[in-house]
Amino acid sequence: MAEAALSTEQILEAAEDVLRRFGPAKATVVDVARALGVSHGTVYRYFPSKAALRAAVTQRWLDRAHAELPAVAAGPQSPEVRLRSWLETLYQAKKRKVLDDPELFATYSVLVDESSALIDEHRTELENQLAGIIAEGLEDGVFADAGDPLTLAHIVFQATARFHDPAYAPTWSAPSADQDFAALVGLLLRGLAAH
Repeated sequence: MAEAALSTEQILEAAEDVLRRFGPAKATVVDVARALGVSHGTVYRYFPSKAALRAAVTQRWLDRAHAELPAVAAGPQSPEVRLRSWLETLYQAKKRKVLDDPELFATYSVLVDESSALIDEHRTELENQLAGIIAEGLEDGVFADAGDPLTLAHIVFQATARFHDPAYAPTWSAPSADQDFAALVGLLLRGLAAH
């Protein structure tokens, strides 16, 4: 591949493939460069360090995994329908990732642990989407005035962690996982509902 024609997206694709093949412990920038047919210096021109490359791969994965969420959060449905749909979309996206490509999911679990600042920022973005739904529900009187929307969003996000935190991925294929998820979301919605 001509070095002049190299794009950030091509590097990230190659890095993902290298991570899938070698795992996060053994994958190197040299492996990525080799897969692209360029020098490792070329990769470093785009990403100043191995950590920066791994963080970019992680960000790309998170963006793809959660691409549907902003549209769900801003959708035309009622707040309670959007809240249920948003949580369902998050759960199903994570579940698909682990079931479709368990090796890559395991790799991303390691990368996520390395990127705490990136993950904190991403979590804040997700909680802000939830807060927007909850704030609208409070304004419409659909949800009881139980506090600050950001605080409530954080509580909902934490309460549903079993269904989106990678640490719980082994439980997502359990026969009762979907039923347990639906029961929890129902309980949360009843708790938020105005009486």
